Amino acid sequence: MSLPRVDLLVLGLLGLGWLTMFGPTYLRLAETTWATDEQGHGPIILAVSAWMLYRRAQDLRDLVAKPAYASGLTCILLGLLLYVVGRSQSIALIEVGAQIPVLSGLLLLFKGGRGLRLGWFSLFFLIFMCPLPSDLVAYVTGPLKSAVSAAASNLLFAAGYPVGRLGVILTVGPYQLLVADACAGLNSMFTLEALGLLYLNLMSYTSTARNLALALAIIPISFCANVVRVCVLVLITYHFGDEAGQGFLHGFSGMVLFAAALVLMLAFDRTVGEYIDRKVAR
Repeated sequence: MSLPRVDLLVLGLLGLGWLTMFGPTYLRLAETTWATDEQGHGPIILAVSAWMLYRRAQDLRDLVAKPAYASGLTCILLGLLLYVVGRSQSIALIEVGAQIPVLSGLLLLFKGGRGLRLGWFSLFFLIFMCPLPSDLVAYVTGPLKSAVSAAASNLLFAAGYPVGRLGVILTVGPYQLLVADACAGLNSMFTLEALGLLYLNLMSYTSTARNLALALAIIPISFCANVVRVCVLVLITYHFGDEAGQGFLHGFSGMVLFAAALVLMLAFDRTVGEYIDRKVAR
């Protein structure tokens, strides 16, 4: 279904305005935050949010417009205020987060409350591209790394490997490995939370119990995926040397993290689904 020229012109102007406002933000993130191992997921979150909103494009076009001017303008003004404060004070969390009220306001202005309900998850998902405050990350990451390190070392020791641990430093054979923030920090958990919620949204289960069980399981699944990541890194270092381990860390450890989380999520989802099906069949 092609769009009328007027609609294309409006979309073009909105897109140009959006790039003018947030384009410099994206460029600065690409040079700083997104270039790090801890928060390199930002562009992916942005792309997935845009894709999910695009999936709703036909539904939004078919929706009868009932503009909510008051609430829409309020959201846009709030977003502009947040953007100005975040940009002027170099607070990335507020600057990036300003996208959400601005987009919400645009949906309210053009389609009303029903339009916002159609696109709410796409906007909510943008939360996961907002850089977390460094103080919060440092406060949570320390205990989290210690817990992941302890779990990984205990598992490998039980499997017969000569693994020792001192804080977040693991010793395996002649090698020492420091469990870095990127391997088991708050940011990796935050990314996996996004993956879990995206999975829930795409599956669109009607069972409240199943959705609730999966939502609650996201946190322990994220923790287990981080443990798997560290175990794989230790095993590669032990069997192939420190150079191989370091090369793996910068090349494929993120893929292992997501693969482990996805496998655990699918396994848990199947188990819960079978349990619910048995309960319903009785």
